[in-house]
Parts: sequence; C-alpha cells; structure tokens
Amino acid sequence: MRYSIATVSISGTLSNKIEAIAAAGFTGIEIFENDLISHVGSLTDLRRKMTDLGLTVEVYQPFRDFEGMPEPFRSRNFDRAERKFDLMEELGTDLLMICSNVSPHALGGIGRAADDLHELGEHAANRGMRIAYEALGWGRHVKDYRDSWEIVRRANHPNVGLTLDTFHIYSRGTEIDSMLNIPGDRIFLVQVADAPQLSMDPLSWSRHHRCFPGQGELDLASFMTNIRATGYDGPLSLEIFNDQFRSSDHFRHARDAYRSLIYLANETEGEPAITDTVSQPLQDIKQPTEIEFFEFAVNSEEHKALAAFLTQAGFSHAATHKKKQVELWRQGAINLVINREPESFAQRYHAEHGLSVCAYGLTCPDPKSIVERATSLGYDLVHANPEHDTHGIAAVSGPTGALLYLVDASDTPSHWEREFTHHPVEQDAMLKRVDHVATTMAFDEVLEATLLYRSVFQMMSSPSVTIADPLGIVKSQVMEVEDRGIAMTLNSTLAVGTVVGQSQSRYHGSGVNHIAMATSDIFALAEHLTAQGTKLMDVTPHYYDDLVARFSLSNEAVNRMKTFHILYDEDDDGTFYQLYTKLFNGRFCFEFVQRQGYRGYGMANAQIRLTMQARELDLLR
Repeated sequence: MRYSIATVSISGTLSNKIEAIAAAGFTGIEIFENDLISHVGSLTDLRRKMTDLGLTVEVYQPFRDFEGMPEPFRSRNFDRAERKFDLMEELGTDLLMICSNVSPHALGGIGRAADDLHELGEHAANRGMRIAYEALGWGRHVKDYRDSWEIVRRANHPNVGLTLDTFHIYSRGTEIDSMLNIPGDRIFLVQVADAPQLSMDPLSWSRHHRCFPGQGELDLASFMTNIRATGYDGPLSLEIFNDQFRSSDHFRHARDAYRSLIYLANETEGEPAITDTVSQPLQDIKQPTEIEFFEFAVNSEEHKALAAFLTQAGFSHAATHKKKQVELWRQGAINLVINREPESFAQRYHAEHGLSVCAYGLTCPDPKSIVERATSLGYDLVHANPEHDTHGIAAVSGPTGALLYLVDASDTPSHWEREFTHHPVEQDAMLKRVDHVATTMAFDEVLEATLLYRSVFQMMSSPSVTIADPLGIVKSQVMEVEDRGIAMTLNSTLAVGTVVGQSQSRYHGSGVNHIAMATSDIFALAEHLTAQGTKLMDVTPHYYDDLVARFSLSNEAVNRMKTFHILYDEDDDGTFYQLYTKLFNGRFCFEFVQRQGYRGYGMANAQIRLTMQARELDLLR
C-alpha cells in the first residue's frame, strides 16, 4: 500500500498543505475539491509543484449527489463528471471518488444506482479514468458499505470500484467481516480515520471529531487485518475532519499524520502496510516502569518558595549537581530536580512558560529500543551535549515542548551518582512514589500526546470523560502503562475561564496541573502538613455531608476527613483518599493519595477540586 492524505486533513492554503504533506514523508495526496476551488494559481503550476515534491495525486474528491437522480439532474451530472475528468487530466490523476447521494431528489434502488455507475464507468473508461464509490454514513439511501459493494458489483465495470472508509463503517456500528468477501482488486481506495466513541449523529461526529489512527478509540487494527486479507494493494489514505487540526500548524500535524499510519501498520498482523517508505517493522520495546524524576524550571525567587514547600512536605535536599545550579530533592522513590542553571534548556523553557515542569525522567528497561522506535516514527530526539552534559540520557521532545528523558534502569553508576554530590539526610519517608501526573493541554496537543504515548511507549488510554468546571467543560483522558506504574491524565478545554483554561494562559501553553504522590497513611501526612503550616486546598462542608449519603462511612471517619480537607472515593476494587495543596504560584499543586485497591484517579472528586481552585484563583464572582 501507498501512504496518502486528503488535503482537508490539515490547515492552510492548498500550497501550504502540499508542502507540509511532502515534508512529512507522504508520496500520495488526495486533492479535496474545496481546497482546489479556493486555490490561487494555475493547475499546471500546481501539478508541477506536486511532481517536484515527489507527490502523486491518488484521487480527486468528492463528487457528490450523482447516482439515482431524476432528470434533468441526471444528465447534468454526466456533464459535470466530464468537466471533472478534464480537471483530473490537468492534475495528473485517474481516480474520482463519488460519495453516496444525500440529495432530497435522489431516488432509491440498488439497481438504478448500479446502472448509473456502469454508464459513468463507460465515460470514465473513454477518458482513461476510474470511479471509486463510497457509502456515506449519512447517505440518503446508501449508508452501508455492504450496499455500496453490491452497487459496484452489479455495475460490473472494470473502471468502477469501491471506497472503504473506516469512519463511515464504524460510526454506524457496521460489522466488518463482510469485507472479506470483496476482491481486493475491486477496492480502489481505502480511507482511514480514528475517532473518540461518541453518542451523536454520524455527520456531526464526522465533521468535527475525526482524528489520526492512534488518537481515538475505533478498532482500526481489525479493519486493517481484513483489508490485508482481501489482497488490496492501493492507497491507504487519511481523511480527517477535525476543528483543531484546521486551526493548528500544518507541518506539525502532517508529521503526526504520517507517523500515525506507520503506527497503524505495525499494530496489525503481518508486514507493515506500506511498500515505498518503511521496509522494517517498528522496534519492539519494554514499557517504561515509573517516573524517575520531574524537573522544575525556576528563577531564584521561585526556587526559594519551592524549596520551602518541599521541606514542609518532608522532602530533603539530597544532592547538588557538581557543576550546575541544579538540586535534587528526594523523598521515598520520588525525585524532584530544581534547575536554575543559566543558558540551560530549563531556563529557555522558563523564559517561555515561567515556573513549570520542563522535563520528566522515565525509567526504561531498554531505552535503546525506545530511541529506535521513536526515530522510526519521526519523533525529535534530544541527546546530551557533551560540552555541557555528562549524563548521556536521550530524550523525546513531547508535544508540549517538555522533554521525556529515557533513563536506563540498569545504568551503573546511575546518573545521580555521576552527576551529583550527595548530602547526608535522615528521612522517614511519608511519601513513597509518584502515583500519577495531570497535565493541561490544548485539544490538539492531547491528540498529539495520545499518539506519542501509544506509538512510542505503547501506553493504553482510557475513554475520555467530561468534567464540569464552574465556568465550563473540561475533557480528561488517562494514558498509562500496563502495570499502571506510569499514569498521565491529559486535560483540555475550550473554555478560557476554567481552571484548566487559566492554567494554559498562565503557562503560555501547556503545563502540569498537579503531581500526585502516594502515601501509606494520609491522615498522618495531613497532620504533619498542617503542623508545618502547609496551605491545603479548602473543601466545602457540603462535600462531607454528601459523603455520608453516598458511602457507608461513620460520622467519626467523615469528620476526620473534614478536619484535614481529605477527599474520598470508592470503586469496585477499593477505596481512595486524596489531599490537595493550594495552587503554587497559581499554576500547579501537589496531590497526596492513598490507595487501597482502588484503580481510578478520583474523577468523582474532580468537580469539587476545580471549583475550589477556581475560588483560589478568584475566578468566581
């Protein structure tokens, strides 16, 4: 198969899109009619540009409202098709995609549609053209690929074939095993799109929520397995309608588009579904096991405030870098790095985002394999500069600009021993490990992050959920490794007044919302923090009244939680306690959790947290 993408999938002018698509590595392109209509310039120059960039026009689309029309519409449609064939000759493509009719004038009947397509096939053959017919999920009479195949089969013309589109199939819940009865040479085009699982009409779902493979929840792997079984060997093309992609950087999203097809091909059985670009499957990896460290970018004033807070929370200044203004603060298995080194990546990040987490360290059993996999997928790798760094740790540049360091679990001596001078500390650790981290992102960055975590680290994703903030709606999704040793919640919103929206504003982009750390005795921890004067997030008395109504808890237990501002939840597997600090510099907070079998992340308490944080930020009047 050959990789292709429809120009409707990314933002910009047609010229912008062509340049981005070629730069991403594609060899095929679908020209979307609206993009061509609005193009300023000659078709001759456009074709020359695509040829110079190594792009083949796989298809021109869409040709709408063709089959089953009464006169005079029917005759006009054949005239319209001839004009499109003229245009296609100038573009250098021989394939026209026709989507099933949505016109209120359309007449039903598979036989009538087949006759029209056969006649059009004759017109196409006379011009050296072909027709690919697609069932739209909202077509007036043809909504099902099984019906579109029957129409193509009855049309019985060598120049008339089938288009299969994953979204139109899955949006209607259509079974895919019937695909196995379709000869591969009768399929002229395969279009793939992922999407979140939503309960809405297919048209609205399609027009606003499609995404690249690996960013949604559709079973594309099974679809690809069946496509391979048919013997199909034509274009594998992305057709993505997404509001965020249409308003974001076209080069960035074109690169994600290309890597999503590489990922899709490698997630299904058999050889990668491409012959002209990738010859080897992606490197198998072992998943990272834990978050080794967080690195904070700070200035001098922020450093003092953060160090004071960490001291209150039981962290110790465990080590200082031998050459740089970098400190290691540690408690249990939690490592927090504070970086004030001038001219460092951290300070460049600080100049753009202010006080923030600029990097994560991920403990990896085999970082080399992850580096190879990330490189094959086209992700940017950052390697240590030998003039300034001796840690030698490679990092993946994430969609938010923060670095994901790949820390070798077997490295001896560790980078902590090589890089830092350690201080003697005595510590009875109340905090044991990192439980999870929550990050605020733009919607399109959530999709980018989802693809990154899935394709490079093979993390699993939870279905996205909607959380009510007092000033808007927030979407949240969890990415986690198989044993849940690493879990990242990705939060996004279009409502700028929400806590999440304000966080993006304060960061001038994306940033950490909170870092959750596990304890074995949250009440002892809360008592210690209170004694130390740590500012804890307020919780309304009504929250605790509701706990009594929801759970079988004693008044004594609820009153104890109320005293220390502790939140509570249960699921089928156990119980969960949460305690939040107030926001640090209005940007992020620390969360302390105690799990007893519970497998969630406290989603039931998200609304109270967001409401109380909104009050902290004085967002509520």
